[in-house]
Amino acid sequence: MEHDVRPIEPADAPALASLLARNRAWLAPWDPYRPDSFFTEDGQRTEVLASIRRREQGTMMPLVITTDGAVVGRMNLNSIVMGAFCSATLGYWVSEDAGGRGAATAAVGLATRMAFERLGLHRVEAGTLPHNERSQRVLEKNGFERYGYAPRYLRIAGEWQDHVLFQRLAD
Repeated sequence: MEHDVRPIEPADAPALASLLARNRAWLAPWDPYRPDSFFTEDGQRTEVLASIRRREQGTMMPLVITTDGAVVGRMNLNSIVMGAFCSATLGYWVSEDAGGRGAATAAVGLATRMAFERLGLHRVEAGTLPHNERSQRVLEKNGFERYGYAPRYLRIAGEWQDHVLFQRLAD
């Protein structure tokens, strides 16, 4: 199996909508609340186009995760800040059937390399729910270190939830 990441394109909207609709229950415990429209082709087209605008503004690098060329998930380098900070926040998800097969681990490695080598960032951070041990292992396999704990950090599954914070530095 060949895992990869690539910049998101408008043509990815149908595949993402299908993947999200099939994995809605799987992703629900880890995601913010999403309206029904999010899981449609039109909803994903809107999301993709908004992400591409943020890429053009330099504040985000939206990617899709692929296995053997098929889209199996999504990844973003969010909140890109240059200047003295040179940092971004990493977020990602993979479909249930892609879980445990190395797609997320490979994608995090590729996106982190992109952040450092292509974007010139100094730091990439990621947060996970405390009980999301699979995601924590993915980050640790890619050289991320736990550096903090943020109470009520993000509103996930309709509730403000704590997160374990990880970071990786370019040096």
